[in-house]
Amino acid sequence: MRFLPIILLAISNAFMTIAWYGHLKFTSKPLWLVVLASWAIAFFEYCFQVPANRLGYESGNFTATQLKIVAEVFSLTAFLIFSFTYLGEPIKWNYVVSFVLVLGAVVFAFAFK
Repeated sequence: MRFLPIILLAISNAFMTIAWYGHLKFTSKPLWLVVLASWAIAFFEYCFQVPANRLGYESGNFTATQLKIVAEVFSLTAFLIFSFTYLGEPIKWNYVVSFVLVLGAVVFAFAFK
């Protein structure tokens, strides 16, 4: 399946966003505890990220750079959704413009193979 690596990258970035930022609502917990919890969550991120990159690269469908660019878009997308829904942060106009510019970078990266 050509787009399996892309799906795996989306899932991996959802896990990583939770690992990196999920603890922000638990500021009363000791730092060492949230670091261990984040590492435990990040394990699952790797279970999706590594196969995504291996499958995408070995198939010849994507370059390593293209896979990284896609992963960054998913990372920003997951974070934007997470910060709005979980952290209750507003989505500001400059964040939207920044995101559109990153999407432009993706189009540019894939336009000239």
